[in-house]
Amino acid sequence: MNTKEEYKQKIEAELELVRANIEILKAKAKVAGTDMKIGYAKEVESLEKNYNIVKSKLSELGKVGSGAWEHLKKDIEESWDSLRSYAKKDS
Repeated sequence: MNTKEEYKQKIEAELELVRANIEILKAKAKVAGTDMKIGYAKEVESLEKNYNIVKSKLSELGKVGSGAWEHLKKDIEESWDSLRSYAKKDS
C-alpha cells in the first residue's frame, strides 16, 4: 500500500465486509437453538469488540502525520489479524 489514505480505504472496505458478516451471524443466532445462540453471541461479542478496536485505530490514523502513520499501521495490522478471516468469509 503506497499511501496512508489508500491503506485506510482498504481497511475500511474490508471492515464493511466484516460488519456484514457480523450481521449474518446475528441473524443466524435468532433462528438457532439455545446452545448455538450462546456460541453465536460469544462470537459476535468478540468480533464486535475487535471491529471497534480497528475502527478506532483507523480514526486515529486519519489524525496522525505522514511520518507517524507507519507505527500506527503496525498496530492496526495486529488488531486486524483477528478480523481478517471475516472480511473474506462466505457465510
